[in-house]
Amino acid sequence: MRFIIAIVLFVVAFVGIGLGIAERTVFAEADRVTESVALESTAPVTVIDGSALNAYDGRQTLAILGGVEAGPAPAPSASPSGSAAPSESPAPAESGDAAAESATESDAIAAVYGTTTDVLGWVGEASYTLVSWDAEQAALVTEEVVGAESTVPTPIGSDLWYGEFEGSGELGLTVNVPRDVSLLLVSDGTLPAPQEFSITWPLEVSSPLATPLTLGGFAALLLGLLALIWALVHMRKQRGPRRKTPKGPKMPRVPKPSRYRPVKASTLIGRPKGRRAVRRIALLPTAITTAFVLTACSVGGGLSISQPTEAATASSSAEPEEELPPVAVTARQAERIIGRVAATVAEADEAANGDLAASRLAGPALELRQANYAARANDGEVAALPAIPTGSVDLVLPQQTEAWPRQVFAIVSNPEDETVPPLAIVLSQASAREQYRATYMITLEPQATLPEVPPASLGTAFLSSDTPFLPVQPATVVASYAELLLLGEAGAPDFALFEAEGDSLRTQIGFEKKEERRAAIPSTAAIDFTNAVGDADVLTLSTLDAGALVMGYLTETETVTPTQSGATVNASGSVAALANVESSERGITATYGVQVLFYVPSLENPDDPVVLLGYTQGLIAASEVQ
Repeated sequence: MRFIIAIVLFVVAFVGIGLGIAERTVFAEADRVTESVALESTAPVTVIDGSALNAYDGRQTLAILGGVEAGPAPAPSASPSGSAAPSESPAPAESGDAAAESATESDAIAAVYGTTTDVLGWVGEASYTLVSWDAEQAALVTEEVVGAESTVPTPIGSDLWYGEFEGSGELGLTVNVPRDVSLLLVSDGTLPAPQEFSITWPLEVSSPLATPLTLGGFAALLLGLLALIWALVHMRKQRGPRRKTPKGPKMPRVPKPSRYRPVKASTLIGRPKGRRAVRRIALLPTAITTAFVLTACSVGGGLSISQPTEAATASSSAEPEEELPPVAVTARQAERIIGRVAATVAEADEAANGDLAASRLAGPALELRQANYAARANDGEVAALPAIPTGSVDLVLPQQTEAWPRQVFAIVSNPEDETVPPLAIVLSQASAREQYRATYMITLEPQATLPEVPPASLGTAFLSSDTPFLPVQPATVVASYAELLLLGEAGAPDFALFEAEGDSLRTQIGFEKKEERRAAIPSTAAIDFTNAVGDADVLTLSTLDAGALVMGYLTETETVTPTQSGATVNASGSVAALANVESSERGITATYGVQVLFYVPSLENPDDPVVLLGYTQGLIAASEVQ
């Protein structure tokens, strides 16, 4: 009987372990789902909407097949997010150099992804194929959008994207993007976009019985081994040698009548000594079986059903909060853009190439750089302008907007060199297909303290130059400061509007400095100054305390003319190099550009002064008086 019990337990163990393994392998459900698309479109762009990319939960693995004549879709090849895994495909059955060139063009694949707003903004008026997800049909659907443009430039290298990939023939990539992010596919911008691709998502496979069956099988195996050992020990005791000689029967001893007391039969039946041991042995398997069943129900959590809590139900039914406008760029995008701008400007500075600088600079920043390049071309002794600090992006404040043009405010520094002051940069993007350009590059004052601003993930609103939400309009701030530098306390009506302490620009080009220059000019010449608001937009960024950061552009013109016949005016340094003249009997005019950054207090503190946080001043033009 003991051997039978062991055999039954072994059978139960093997069946349980086998079924547990089969639940994970043979009987397991598919661990991924794939949706494929085959197009017949001539559009140069394909846009895979965020709804299609998020049709199922999990990371999205795409397999894209290049070529106008598309064949079977390739198997998805997973690769780390942000990297592509291109592989070569057989060349078309053509001959000659023309066939090779055609294959190269048709097999080109470029894939980028960014916010849906940015993707559609980049597509613009071009024709494209939109791939989205139809929840009712539970399938990917396509829509042809006809536009006025039949060709597009390459999207690779644009500042809009979170990531970009290139390949030839086949391209496999893995991303993990939210619903407000879309993927854009192009070939070479002229030929139709890749016509076949597939999207694969991982599935969460649940095998609730696998763990209980496996554990139960191992438990039965252990009990079977114990039963087998028990049977072997019992068999050995039954067949072992008997060393003692058996004795004959012994007559029972009859007690004395005086001591004989009859015992009740119920007492003998109620307290049998052998029955207690049998009960304990019988209860042992029952306790082990009960403990195993309870353990099997608790392991893995597959057999338990949980109901949604009241908090979860309430949160799901709560009304969504009002959404803020999306930000122009993320913090990582801004860091990448600033790195590109700094690298291009450094290359342009080294070569004194104004056209190269214009690819990443605009407005006052470009005007100052191009004037320096022109002066250096005429005089090699003229020093180059300071480079953009690299190493740390200390602050990123993007604009809240979905439209163009859009701006981003940032502060960069070089933590390895404390002598290099932090630089405030304003990046502007005129349209979706253009790159961001630095329009303002303002050196911060040593003691400047910036107000608290929102995080990069929220961004801020860029106010108009005549906003009524400040105690003084930003346009008025810039014009009043120009008068302050020119006329001083006696002539500037808004002199008290600005904080004087810590304003080092006044000591360099303010009214007192101008009077010193006039006194130093010899009697044979005269000097005249004019200030004006420069030809650049006044930018206003709201801060957390309801104040604002205001950036503007001033120009200051200095004209030196002779007052006596035969007298000449001499020029030197950058002025002589840019004017390309060292002396003149008519006079010399030099114009300086001044980029300024102010903090304007909120309406709650109208008596607080406007504070100059930084400035950049430099020569932008010089010529002989005509």
